[in-house]
Amino acid sequence: MKDYLKQQIENIQDTNLARCIVREYLQARTLEFLQQSGAFVNWAFVGGTALRFLYAMPRFSEDLDFSLKRPAADHNFPDTMKKVKNGFIAEDYQAEVKAKVAKTVMAAFFKFRGLLYELNLSPVSSETISIKVEIDTNPPAGAKLETSIVRRHCLLNLQHYDKSSLLAGKLHALATRKYAKGRDVYDLMWYLSDRTWPEPNILLLNNALDQTGWSGPELTQGNWREHIADRLKEFDWKKIVADVKPFIEKQNDIEMLTQDNLKKLLIP
Repeated sequence: MKDYLKQQIENIQDTNLARCIVREYLQARTLEFLQQSGAFVNWAFVGGTALRFLYAMPRFSEDLDFSLKRPAADHNFPDTMKKVKNGFIAEDYQAEVKAKVAKTVMAAFFKFRGLLYELNLSPVSSETISIKVEIDTNPPAGAKLETSIVRRHCLLNLQHYDKSSLLAGKLHALATRKYAKGRDVYDLMWYLSDRTWPEPNILLLNNALDQTGWSGPELTQGNWREHIADRLKEFDWKKIVADVKPFIEKQNDIEMLTQDNLKKLLIP
């Protein structure tokens, strides 16, 4: 499998782009190992990486985010992460994992030592490339789920939030995240530029806002755009662009990420 990875980056001159492709390959293989462990019986794929794998969003991502389908279901997160690690080790990767078990959000950090050096993407043999797996064990109610078969480096059968629920999750992040992320803003532009994308799952959005102590009014299909537009006015747009720029597949796209353009998409 390493030979395949080498082929994917052999003609790429941009080191940052090559590193992004390597990380995405590791994400795909992580999803494959999770699939083999049976995780997708009760795990739903969400977030920016889900948008890329499922709908080809032209932005790379760092994390693999999930929500439990049934919050009360039994699961052994550390054991599942160990299975993923062992899958990589069996293929001669120097993989390490640290799992953090908490009441609500569980997280695991995978580190791959020496891979960038082996691929001629780093002069330091000990440098690591990492990915994060995070799962919300108490997600807000109201999400709608689908299952899709996709191919990205390998064949995957993924349970995930539907389009309206994915958008609701992004709007919740934009409305409540303490520190704005350029990746969230770019994702919103990507969502809204597709005129066929459905309206957000309002039930899920309001349940998520309630769960995180939202002090604003209840959002509706008639007012959510105005509230998000107001929120965008608070952002430092230089920081927004700097945050997302390393992850954009086509760098020319970054020129379109402006407050005026978002406003036009939000309130035509």
